Amino acid sequence: MTHFTLDGRPVAAAPGETIWTVAAREGLEIPHLCHLPRPGYRPDGNCRACLVEVEGERVLAASCIRTPVPGMVVHSASARATRARRMVFELLLADMPAGPEARDSDGAFARWVRQSGVTTSRFVPEDARPASDMSHPAMAVQLDACIQCGLCERACREVQHNDVIGLARRGMGVTVSFDLLDPMGASSCVGCGECVQACPTGALLPRTVLDDAGRRAAPPQREVPSVCPYCGVGCQVGFRLRDGRLEEVVGRNGPANQGRLCVKGRFGFDYLGHPDRLTRPLLRIEGAAKDPADCLDPRRARAKFREASWEEAMDRAAAGLLRIRDSIGPQALAGFGSAKGSNEEAYLFQKLVRTGFGTNNVDHCTRLCHAASVTALLEGIGSGAVTAPFTAAAEADLLLVIGARPTENHPVAATFLKEATTRGAKLVVMDPRGTGLDRFAEEVVRFLPGQDVALLNAILYVVVTEELFDRQFVAARVDGLDALRAHLAGYAPEVMEPICGVPAAQIRHVARLYAGAGAALTLWGMGISQSIHGTDNTRALIALALLCGQVGRPGTGLHPLRGQNNVQGASDAGLIPMMFPDYHRTQDPASRAFLEELWGAPLDPTPGLTVVEIMQAAERGVIRGMYVMGENPAMSDPDVAHARAALARLDHLLVQDLFLTETAALADIVLPASAWPEKNGTVTNTNRQVQLGRAALQPPGEARQDLAIIVDLAQRLGLDWDYAHPREVFAEMTQAMPSLANITWERLEREGSVTYPCGGPDAPGLEIVFGDAFPTPTGRARLVPAGLSNPAELPDAAFPFVLTTGRELEHWHTGTMTRRALVLDRLEPGPTVSLNPAELQRLGATPGERLRVETRRGGVELRARADPGLPEGMAFIPFAYREAAANLLTNPQLDPEGKIPGFKYCAARVMRMAG
Repeated sequence: MTHFTLDGRPVAAAPGETIWTVAAREGLEIPHLCHLPRPGYRPDGNCRACLVEVEGERVLAASCIRTPVPGMVVHSASARATRARRMVFELLLADMPAGPEARDSDGAFARWVRQSGVTTSRFVPEDARPASDMSHPAMAVQLDACIQCGLCERACREVQHNDVIGLARRGMGVTVSFDLLDPMGASSCVGCGECVQACPTGALLPRTVLDDAGRRAAPPQREVPSVCPYCGVGCQVGFRLRDGRLEEVVGRNGPANQGRLCVKGRFGFDYLGHPDRLTRPLLRIEGAAKDPADCLDPRRARAKFREASWEEAMDRAAAGLLRIRDSIGPQALAGFGSAKGSNEEAYLFQKLVRTGFGTNNVDHCTRLCHAASVTALLEGIGSGAVTAPFTAAAEADLLLVIGARPTENHPVAATFLKEATTRGAKLVVMDPRGTGLDRFAEEVVRFLPGQDVALLNAILYVVVTEELFDRQFVAARVDGLDALRAHLAGYAPEVMEPICGVPAAQIRHVARLYAGAGAALTLWGMGISQSIHGTDNTRALIALALLCGQVGRPGTGLHPLRGQNNVQGASDAGLIPMMFPDYHRTQDPASRAFLEELWGAPLDPTPGLTVVEIMQAAERGVIRGMYVMGENPAMSDPDVAHARAALARLDHLLVQDLFLTETAALADIVLPASAWPEKNGTVTNTNRQVQLGRAALQPPGEARQDLAIIVDLAQRLGLDWDYAHPREVFAEMTQAMPSLANITWERLEREGSVTYPCGGPDAPGLEIVFGDAFPTPTGRARLVPAGLSNPAELPDAAFPFVLTTGRELEHWHTGTMTRRALVLDRLEPGPTVSLNPAELQRLGATPGERLRVETRRGGVELRARADPGLPEGMAFIPFAYREAAANLLTNPQLDPEGKIPGFKYCAARVMRMAG
């Protein structure tokens, strides 16, 4: 510690602290413009607004970059320092259009100018001021208010690592530049808005806060802390409100985001007030036929419903479920819960299905994203969750990312991976397609689609045969080495090279890099799991990490990047057909007896059907009634034409959602639900961080809280439930789920986020787990050999392309929310099929031209997009678009163990449209 004097008081600075940092910690305010006291922002010292006086020095010191020395005497508010700072503000004010509050009355510049007492400037302004740039749908660029502090550049380059913003020209001509002096809307900007949140003057503002004069005239009336409802990263956000509407979303300093957001998390919320929002219950008009074609035409679908009171709708909903349960049997019913809601909703939903319906036919979207990963993790290490957060990248020497596109699907998580490379960590990216992380990578491994196991087994072969594995770790904590060694005998890189398409030399180099790393973090996405051999893909990854001892230490771990905001929590809460809460098997007598006593109801030991199995059973007439909350299987299931036919065949379909989704279009009863910013509840992100969301708004019209709807329905099914608040449900969850030990609602209200497992009421949760033992009966992990198999459907002369599907940056899941968010839909307004430019040339097609893509299950028409990152012979379609639903094309074949469909691979053909 360095001891010095600050404004007459003795203080101490820790290593690396500056005068400004110590002053802030001591409660002393020193003005600052170019310094943002948030993680990731280095002080720059270029604005001189933070000048302080140091005794014995002629020149005033910029406190944000000045490190104290022993015995230093500092005056933060001396006459000399105060006078100099006033001069800084007066000089900057000279070029402000119509005063300090011209663009942002709530900005840092306006606040500090007011506090300094400066009202006007004596200096002559510049002759010409830059024109406004309104070319971006989300952000306004008004550089007449720019002071060249450099914060936007650091936000873009050093925090988000997107390298779009820089400072161009010299001297008085210095200006903020987007790429090569492009308008912002024409640049490579990804719309994260980090620059907007950093800007102190209003030169960059969200367009949602602008008045007619292009300024933020007044600060928001209040800000409600919550969590982003999109991907599994779990960014903490602030919902800023004005006059009962959500005006702006800002990033808060949560453990998963440190203030950062992506384009969806910052600009994707005006769906809340979309005119399509459901505000009253809907009942299907008697005699109105269920037609799968209604999924394509919301107006036609809406005409088949009438509005009803809640009493009538709930009476009919319960009566239909009871009729099927009591006359046909519990196994004729099923429920799809939601990973977009809260833990409390997921817990009550699965409890309702199990105790009210009497069946384990309950599932959710994990079956369509990471079921294979969970299956292999439970088998190999005894836990289905991540062993380390993605923020462990800060301590990793090597990052292995395979089958994931975090720059698009988990953009904030991607910033931590990019950041790690800037400090020297090596990044290995393995994917058939080019990704946004490639330019940060030490090694880019492009393997042939569907040949993940061949590549991974070849890497394992090198690790085992060259004795690169961690002998001590394996001997102490891992079983199955001999069986794995025997299995790998035929997987030499030279043998696998023609199968996986990766040169043997590169395979050997990557194996040695990974095995030789002091700390390696392994992350994967749905490119690995959404496969008919997804469980084997994950087994091989787990084996690689275990062999090399890359689990249980800082900077190491296994991390499947979870897709939806609460898919981890919903799975933990038991929203899966073969497991009760905390992953206890339904066949386990002890777990079943415990829950029967807690819940006061008998439980069926038979595992239920999964998502796709339920739809197949519905098509056969075995499943006759369903309750769907916040899921959209009419868009998300593979071979979705069959899924829609199955939904239409149901005797009784109850849907609870925000909009008349494609699934709701086939319902008998539709219940208007609450959006995430309208509810209180907890969610668990991909890092195992349980976080509290708080309601900022009331649901519109007669729409109700999802939790209240579930409780009402349970009571009508004869269950004695009286939950009045999510905190009561959470308290019960802590009884049913030992994983939540020492996490209480009150603690979450106080701290906002707690990681599980947590060792004590005030102890921090464990980010890195399994440092001593694995949660298996023996405490040891298990190496499980992964067998080589081909995809279920290979290209041929009739269908020569490989079709893969997935998400894109601007839209999420089935588009229910993001297609109704104005900014997001303007950024990415319609469906496209991406092809390598050489393939477009061979087809005689140009970008933007309409193409038809067909598989053995159907066809869609959509615009062509050139993507040099795609290998030749491959096509990519995002699955968020109703008008060209990618899942009309996908193959419903399942991984035999994870029961997940192979969304990432099927045979297709691509054709130009006639005329």
